[in-house]
Amino acid sequence: MNLQERHSELLITIDINPNEINNLWHDLEKAYTAKSRHYHNLNHLQEMIELFDIYQSNLKNPNEVLYSIFYHDYVYKATRKDNELRSAELALAIFPDDVLLDKQFVFDAICATQLHQHNKTEDINWLIDFDLKILSKDWEAYQTYCNQIRKEYKIYPNILYKPGRKKALEHFLEQEFIYKTEVFQKLFDEKARNNIKKEITLLT
Repeated sequence: MNLQERHSELLITIDINPNEINNLWHDLEKAYTAKSRHYHNLNHLQEMIELFDIYQSNLKNPNEVLYSIFYHDYVYKATRKDNELRSAELALAIFPDDVLLDKQFVFDAICATQLHQHNKTEDINWLIDFDLKILSKDWEAYQTYCNQIRKEYKIYPNILYKPGRKKALEHFLEQEFIYKTEVFQKLFDEKARNNIKKEITLLT
């Protein structure tokens, strides 16, 4: 099942008007395929949904988590600091009051992908971990990710980009664990930490 089919299936499940679903997909697709998107694109969604499928049995609110995956980077502009908030607001704006989805959960979940802090709601921790899984990829894939992020921030010269990126990476290292679920901590935390340290070395 491709992304569009998965999106349509979810929206039907949560009782969105079937006549609106195609337009909602095209809006989503347009956002994630913008020329400025090099990492935060449909491939990123696909990878997160593959993780969702693997770990879905751990989730209490799978529909909310899946919806949050689709819309968590709906707005993504390198010059803004409120991308997650605006994404959360737009994610809620498109569905009616009687939709079969916990709106507050979706809002909180999408906003949580800004700072990636441990959350009291375990499902949101799973969402955060899906979002950050790229950090623990093999070094070659991690380097590709770094290059894609750099392209998204190409308006900033290295003299601004490198200190900013380094600060963001150090934020992860300062936390006891990069990942928020015990499963991801055991499987991926050490690899992610090593990749981040290596990137910081290259930045400096």
